[in-house]
Amino acid sequence: MRFRAKIVDLACLNHFSRVINTIAKLAKTCALRLTVSKLYFILSDKVANGGVSMWCELCQGNFFDEFQMEGVAAEHNEIYLELVPENLSRALKTAQNAKAVKIKLTNKHCPCLRVAVELPSLSSSSRMVTHDIPVGVIPRRLWNDFREPSVPDFDVSIYLPVLKTMKSVVERMKNLSNSIVIEANLSGEMNLKIETDLVSVTTHFKDLGNPPWASEDGCQSSAQSRDLESMAEARIDIKKLLQLLAGQQVNPTKALCNIVSKRIVHFILLHEDVSLQYFIPALA
Repeated sequence: MRFRAKIVDLACLNHFSRVINTIAKLAKTCALRLTVSKLYFILSDKVANGGVSMWCELCQGNFFDEFQMEGVAAEHNEIYLELVPENLSRALKTAQNAKAVKIKLTNKHCPCLRVAVELPSLSSSSRMVTHDIPVGVIPRRLWNDFREPSVPDFDVSIYLPVLKTMKSVVERMKNLSNSIVIEANLSGEMNLKIETDLVSVTTHFKDLGNPPWASEDGCQSSAQSRDLESMAEARIDIKKLLQLLAGQQVNPTKALCNIVSKRIVHFILLHEDVSLQYFIPALA
């Protein structure tokens, strides 16, 4: 099992760093799945137990100048590691104007991801800063726990408003309640609501648009037969929503959410070369 990669391009490095920062804000620990063409950061708290889950996918070719890996076996050419993303994020913070960053899987006393940062220096030699980030190797028999989550048969799919705007609304609401209701319909309308014994506050968004698959895709049958005006809604933990909105450092080109009434809200944030899915289960 071998893995080594190198980033030389500063823009790619900063972009990668932002992605890792975002993940560090969403997950204390996560799985890193390496394949020949992609990296995946996976958090699979069992949604059934009220945990959120996350699936973030990056095309390695858009970030790395060199990327070599050999998986656990020829027919399973993948590596699954468990790591604390905050540690990786910290290591990359030292690389803001680096000449190059090399990442390598090593095993001295325990398995580690070694992040070697080559910094420019005034003399002809360059300075190296090395971080060893402990990782756990996830055995082959557990890989199935980290499958891509299936997209539930949703009632409504809608584009999100500007995330900064949404964040400032949710931030104000969180002082009033621990939960928030997200509701939306197939006419591009979405409301964020909190209701307590003392106060009820609703913020309305209009003309957001609905992704085309809401109508084309036969498998999303529940969305097809829906009345365009009727709202699908789910009540979710406001802190978990804020965590997603506050953690965003990769400005997505598209952001949308799918609502399965009273069951789950599934967020998808897309950037040219990164896609992040985030599932927040509904509260009873």
